[in-house]
Amino acid sequence: MAEDADRQFMALALAEARQGMADGGLPIGAVLVRNGKVVASGHNQRVQHGDPIAHGEMDCLRKAGRQRSYRDTVLYTTLSPCMMCSGTILQFGIPRVVIGEAENFEGDIPFLRGRGIDVTLMDDEGCKEVMRHFLAQPGNLELWHEDIAED
Repeated sequence: MAEDADRQFMALALAEARQGMADGGLPIGAVLVRNGKVVASGHNQRVQHGDPIAHGEMDCLRKAGRQRSYRDTVLYTTLSPCMMCSGTILQFGIPRVVIGEAENFEGDIPFLRGRGIDVTLMDDEGCKEVMRHFLAQPGNLELWHEDIAED
């Protein structure tokens, strides 16, 4: 049952990632869920908004608006979260994170797990493929390096 829900919500996050890429940005999507219901979804919008912190997870959380607590939520993200997004997950006390893939970007899974966050890595082919496709396009590798602050 939980695996079915994880696949369902990851499919929504992947749709967000594809939307981000269609809009000219990076293909990283996220969905915040509480009690089996979507609270918010979003995708990386750094390029679209010229906002250096508009990562997929941050966009999703911004769209969720003020929440009394995040301690009963699950965050689904197509790509392993960076340190900024991992810090936000920890700050808000999100207890579980489901990650689509960590092949194209390792992210900070050990950081999250080391601080008691329940991390599920799905190793999802759709999530891997959308990022591979993006990185293969001319100019996108430079855009990706900008996103993760890598020279």
